[in-house]
Parts: sequence; C-alpha cells; structure tokens
Amino acid sequence: MKITKFILAICLANTFNVVSSVVTAPQVFAQEEQKASEKQTRRTPALRTRVYDQLARAQKVADEGNTAEALEILDIVKSKDSSMNSYELAMMYNFYGFIYYNVEDYDKAIEAFETVVEQQPIPESFEQSTLFSLAQLQMMRGNYDKTIQYLERWESLQAGKLPVKNLVLKAQAMYQKKDYQAASGYINEAILQQENSEEGYKVDENWYVLQRAIYYELKQPVQVTKVLEKMVKLFDRPEYWVQLAGMYGELGEEKKQLAILEAAYQSDYVTKASDIFNLAQLYYYHQAPYKGARLMEQAMQDGVLEKNLRNLKFLAQTWTLAKENEKAVPVMRSAAALSEDGELDAQLAQILLNMDRFEDAIESATKALEKGGLRNVGTTHLVLGMSYFNQKRYVDALNQLAEAEKHATSRGMAQQWRKFVQNEKSTSEQLEAELSAS
Repeated sequence: MKITKFILAICLANTFNVVSSVVTAPQVFAQEEQKASEKQTRRTPALRTRVYDQLARAQKVADEGNTAEALEILDIVKSKDSSMNSYELAMMYNFYGFIYYNVEDYDKAIEAFETVVEQQPIPESFEQSTLFSLAQLQMMRGNYDKTIQYLERWESLQAGKLPVKNLVLKAQAMYQKKDYQAASGYINEAILQQENSEEGYKVDENWYVLQRAIYYELKQPVQVTKVLEKMVKLFDRPEYWVQLAGMYGELGEEKKQLAILEAAYQSDYVTKASDIFNLAQLYYYHQAPYKGARLMEQAMQDGVLEKNLRNLKFLAQTWTLAKENEKAVPVMRSAAALSEDGELDAQLAQILLNMDRFEDAIESATKALEKGGLRNVGTTHLVLGMSYFNQKRYVDALNQLAEAEKHATSRGMAQQWRKFVQNEKSTSEQLEAELSAS
C-alpha cells in the first residue's frame, strides 16, 4: 500500500562532494621530477635550477599565506617566459592555478590550469593530474560538458582501465546533464570496481547516494530499493531507513514497509511528523490500530504532531477501530469542532448511539444535520430515530424514521425500525390505558 509517494529530491552540489581537494600544493623537486619524466614515453625537458629556485620561493611565500607576494614572484618568473621550456612554463602556470584556487578565484585558476596543458611536451602524469583538476573545477562551476571533455582527454592518455575517481566524476557530470543512462553505467562500474577491490577499499557513501538518485530518475524502484538496503546496512542513517520503508511501500511490499519503519521508530530514527503519521497509517491498515493510536497520541503530547483536523480525525478513527470508544469520543468531538461540514458529527453520533449515550447521540446528530454536507443524510436521521426510541420518545422517533425512509441507502432499515417503533408505541399506549383504567 502506498502511504506517501516516496519523494527523492537531491542537490548534487551539497550531497555528492563534487570537488574534494581539487588542487593540491605543487611540490618542486627538480631531481624527482626529472626522474619521473624519464619514465614517461614522451621526452620532456628538464626543470632548471634557476627556475626551480624561484618557483620554490613562490610556494614558500604562498604557504605562509602571502598571496600577493607569491604572485609577484611568479610574475617576475613569467617576465622571462621566452627563455623557459615547456615543462618550466607548465610548472609556473600550475603555481598560478594553485594560488588562485586557494583564494577561491576559480575562473583564474581554470585559466591557469588550461594554460598548463597547452604546454607541450610535459610529463604525461603531470598533464593527467592537471586535466583531472580542470574537470573537477569545471564540475564545480557547473560546466558539465567541459568536465566530460577534460575527462575524455585524460582518458586518451590512460593505458589501463579507468580509475574509480574518473568514473564517479563522469557519472556526476552525466547526472547533471540528465543523461541518466550514461551516468548509471559509470557509477555502477565505479562501485563494482571498489567493492571487488583486492585492497578491500570501502565504497564512498556519496557514490551510493548518486547511484540511488540515478536509479530513481530512471524510474527503477527495485534498483533504488537494493541500493538503500546496502546503505542501511553500511551507514545506518535514519533517513536511509525511512526512505527504504517508503520504497517498500512503492513496491507494494507493505509488510516489509511496516517492519522497517517500526524498527526505525524503535531506534529513534522516526522523528518527523509525516513519518510518524505514515507509521500510524501502516498500523491502522495492518490491523494494529491500538499501536497506531498510541503512537499518534504520544506524538501529539510531545508536540511533534499538530492537533489539526486531519490528525484528530484519523486518531479518532483509529481509536474506534481499536474498539476504544471512550478514547475516540473526545478526539472525534475535537475534530468535529474543526470541521466545516457535519460528517464527523454524524460519525460521532453513531459511536455515541453504540455506547447507549442517547442524549449525546441526539445532540451530535442534530448538529450534523444543521452543519450539512453529509454523505448519507438518511443514516443520520436513522441514528436520531433509534436514539429517540431508546428514550421512549416514539413520536420523535417515528418522525426521524420517516425522514430516513426518503433516502434509498437507509430506507430498508428505516421501514423495519418504523414497524418496530409503532408496535412498541402501541404496546406502551395500551399498557398506559390499562393502568389508567385500573
């Protein structure tokens, strides 16, 4: 049974941690870089000592927080760019990018890193790391096509299978472009790689969040549910329990829905008014109305559930189903007072009649007719007739039963009651006559 539609709203910028450590501080160690470059298939020029010294000084100043001075040092280096080789130029612009990124001037950082990869030849590993930083920065700026372009350029330099970080970033970009099918392929491959990793790496929680969102957009509730089942086991967050219960409801697996939501409630994970109301509804529809009524009553006492018409009406109905009429009456009366039509007053009149509270039943039924808007006017007249009869007000009872006979839904019962009341009236009158004669 669908209690509420599982609504899944996701903001990637906040949820998926799109950019995490986009740029790390560049380290300038000439010998190490030269050794690394020698391992590359492409031959790259060396980073000379005079350039290294200036870049190292700029880095030191930047690390101390003096951005302006660091940029001045780099500008001096740049003034001699005609004498610099491609690797030196790339390292210089890499420093520019790092500094601009640290002061959150992302447009200039992107411009600097774009200039880095324009310098050729440079070590492939250097080019790849810069391309990935560019992809992350473009993602952060909302330029999803450029994100994918830089990732694909990165891929053109890669010999083996794609690392999971690339797959995840590409999945994020595809999701934002609403290409959910492509996004699904990338995030699924990333998660599969990580789950099957020999090193035993754990899958990042946000990857499952993205996978779940993609399946939701693809309208694949079974897959959404499977992801949430993993998330509940791995991360045990309250929202995942509630969402999993909602998905079981979407799939029509009501028993699982109730079991999960009840377990979540017992773990103090169900705190929102809407979720508490949903759990109460599940109790109601699974023949556990007393639990549902106690749940709602407690939530109202705690101030979590508002004492509005909807909540009071449902609480009264739940107490009634639980055969707790004494508890149902005051709640139903409060709900009826908030209602513009007389429907709840009519329901209250029937409860009171069943409790043999005939005077109260007459009062509520009369109020229901005065307020109007009843789905079955005849039944309310019938309740009045039966209440008057039990007070031995036979004339009033017959008048109300006559009104009930005018309505098809209550005509048959009203006719039976009319005959019975007439017989009782005649018997009563005959008895009174006999007593008077004697």
